[in-house]
Amino acid sequence: MKSLEPMACMQSYDGHLILGHGGFESHPEAPSTGVAFYVNDFALSDPAPWKIPATVLKGKEAEAWLNQCKSNQQLKMDWQTLSPGEFPAVFGEILNAIRHGKIQKSVPVAVERGQVKQGELTELLGHLAGRPREFCPYGWVSEKESFCGLTPEVLFSLRKGRLHTMALAGTARAEDAEVFAWDEKEICEHEFVAETLVSKLSDLGMVKRGEREVLHLGSLVHFHTPIEVGMYNDYSLEMLIAKLHPTPALGPLPRSESTLQQLYDWRERAQCPPYFGAPFGVLEEGVFHSVVAIRGLHWQGREIMVPSGCGVIEASRLTNEWQELALKRRAVKRMFGLGEG
Repeated sequence: MKSLEPMACMQSYDGHLILGHGGFESHPEAPSTGVAFYVNDFALSDPAPWKIPATVLKGKEAEAWLNQCKSNQQLKMDWQTLSPGEFPAVFGEILNAIRHGKIQKSVPVAVERGQVKQGELTELLGHLAGRPREFCPYGWVSEKESFCGLTPEVLFSLRKGRLHTMALAGTARAEDAEVFAWDEKEICEHEFVAETLVSKLSDLGMVKRGEREVLHLGSLVHFHTPIEVGMYNDYSLEMLIAKLHPTPALGPLPRSESTLQQLYDWRERAQCPPYFGAPFGVLEEGVFHSVVAIRGLHWQGREIMVPSGCGVIEASRLTNEWQELALKRRAVKRMFGLGEG
């Protein structure tokens, strides 16, 4: 398969794949029936982010469509060596802002780049099929931007007045899981995220926070806390997305227009793909499931980008965060058959 028409794909709330193609209509609000994908950039700048496909495939049909993207010619990449570049300066600016009481946390990014030397980038879509439930597949192909990923982070799901979300923050290698469970810096970062989410959601309904646990995801482990909300009212999906994005795991604390603008500036200095960390979702007959678009690949033409982000708090250290960023990128490469870089 050498080229693709516009395409969207995601795992549904119930765990089956939903794939849309054949052209999309764009709408500013969610439709009341049928299937629609929510596709927007990190700054939520698209005034019509709901994409309604001409054709919908589900379950085994969707998996078969993705599997046909695979070929016998494995992708071969020429990766550029990623130098620290702007990262140390941005890291220092974040710590300085923390020490002056302007923020408690923010999330800088680094982006590794490469050129495809052999094969077609459509091969990547074949890796979205047949994945374990804890890795939610998502993908979007268009003339302007294309990306796909396998994210462990749910933004939120909404079904029959019950909202489910999670705090997912704190990262280590799988072999360090036992000591990770006691790491004060990682626990502190996670609790920033979990408590901020609980506070943010408390005006929407009755909030129930689960226990913090270590979530094992292949080569990486994270702290994970489930959160459930019994909603007081019927809120629009657009309002809920704007309220919850960016999550405390990927955005600044506290979140305000000024701290968000500063984060946008830091991302721009890193030449971060606009859809990295953005909300991505699918609405199926009134049930909405959305994720945070991390652990993915972004491409334009023959150039491919692998972004990664890390939460910086006062206890963070530059060398450790730089290593964490590399860990996350290597995990993405392995999942998509691109080696460890």
